[in-house]
Amino acid sequence: MTQTRRTRSWWGWGHVEDALSDEECAQLTDRVRALIPDADLTVHDPPDPHDITLPAPRIELPGPLAHLASDEHIDRLSHSHGKAFRDVVRALHGEFDSVPDQIVRPTTEQDVVDVLSWAGDAGVVVIPFGGGSSVVGGVEPRDRTGGAGVVSLDMSAMDRVLELDEVSRSARIQAGTFGPHLEDQLRPSGYTLRHFPQSFEFSTVGGWLATRAGGHYATGYTHIDDLTQSLRVVSPAGVSESRRLPGSGAGPSPDRMFLGSEGILGVITEAWLRVQPRPRWKATASVAFAEYDRGVDAVRELSQSGLAPSNCRLLDPVEAKINAGSTSSVLVLGFESTDHPVQPWMGRALEIARDHSGELTGPVTYTDSATTTGVDRSTGDAAQSWRSSFIRMPYQRDALAARGMIVETFETACTWSMFPALKAAVEAAAATAMEEVGVTGALSCRFTHVYPDGPAPYFGVYGAGEWGRTVEQWDHIKRAVSDALIAHGGTITHHHAVGRDHVPWYREQRPDLFAAALRAAKDALDPAGVLNPGVLLRERT
Repeated sequence: MTQTRRTRSWWGWGHVEDALSDEECAQLTDRVRALIPDADLTVHDPPDPHDITLPAPRIELPGPLAHLASDEHIDRLSHSHGKAFRDVVRALHGEFDSVPDQIVRPTTEQDVVDVLSWAGDAGVVVIPFGGGSSVVGGVEPRDRTGGAGVVSLDMSAMDRVLELDEVSRSARIQAGTFGPHLEDQLRPSGYTLRHFPQSFEFSTVGGWLATRAGGHYATGYTHIDDLTQSLRVVSPAGVSESRRLPGSGAGPSPDRMFLGSEGILGVITEAWLRVQPRPRWKATASVAFAEYDRGVDAVRELSQSGLAPSNCRLLDPVEAKINAGSTSSVLVLGFESTDHPVQPWMGRALEIARDHSGELTGPVTYTDSATTTGVDRSTGDAAQSWRSSFIRMPYQRDALAARGMIVETFETACTWSMFPALKAAVEAAAATAMEEVGVTGALSCRFTHVYPDGPAPYFGVYGAGEWGRTVEQWDHIKRAVSDALIAHGGTITHHHAVGRDHVPWYREQRPDLFAAALRAAKDALDPAGVLNPGVLLRERT
């Protein structure tokens, strides 16, 4: 059977073929008009990419490496930015102030070594590139119009599972492996990495590691940190490989230095990651709360109960209304197991929810993959409505961005005791900032992850912007809410990384001595300063 080849969007999210249909766009604009009646939803189509003028490449790779390089027009455009709202809008306007000169796709680790050696000698900037799904300016050659040139080091040709240790339940995986291709390679052996960020289809193992990505699951092993057994990293100073161990007390962890380093210390080429059997038993439910604070209390008790639900996402009334069609706060609750049925765990979780005045919005769905071929999704409850919307959210964002809407998110984490004040401060900051730039809209909140000591709130901004000013308007709102997060004890990012966009607030969050130690590591591993300058640390002048 011939498989249809799909086309990645050069300006927006995902595949061109998966963009919203006319019917979906009509339904979406109807929901926006109900929320913001005065919104101007005129459609602005992206330009023809070939009409965008790019500067000529400043560099060519030397003969032995030339076959790895591309300076093709669309290639340079699509590697010049990530997938944040501001990236999408700038692309819609045809604004490409900085683009890489060459796209280089290594096929072996030695290729990476050779590229970094050449770049260090030539003073050429190298930006590691996985799937390009960064939403914080992490892969953007910002302010690089001067200098010797920029290479986008696209790791996607290194995309294999090299070994599977079934006894230890771990796999050696190349960094350029995209999420679906990774799972396809593990599936015949019955294993899964069980790491499913929203960007899963369009992000890579190396990108997850370099940004300390968080997966879909609300508790347990959801961060890529928890799944990392060892790393192999190529820096300009040499190759580092840590020992495969389930745990170690031998000094600071070498893996921790590279996890979250966002390509400034070296290029992750492969990793041993912990895998597990694919889950057999699952349960899903949705619970409504008339009072949002009761839902927060229920989730806190759930997170501290030891039940470890796989999904425990609380949607506030705005989020539930926009994406689930509910007028109440909604808790999306799930359990799964490879070892045992999960009815008792779900039953106890629902008892906790009822103790806080929660009510089921539909029947609980229990599945056993050994006896069923699929999951019945016909219940029409709020949880399923939200799940369906969750998958389509980035495409919805693109459609609304093209209609002059500001649709963007920011996320954080804080302790349970700090959450009420933080949420109130963020709401006040967003409302004031939107008023200051003439944006009418709403702020939503959901929990993506929960811990015994605190939640990870994920905020969404939906506002009617002014076409031509929406990036400027969003940047003003972003600054205000970021200030509020830091002032009220939150982190500037829970799972979206720092990139270039979060650096001012990251500097406020991190201890000064740690910053000095990170700078020393950068100088030791990348003495010429060619790796992703401007991320995490100020550039040397």
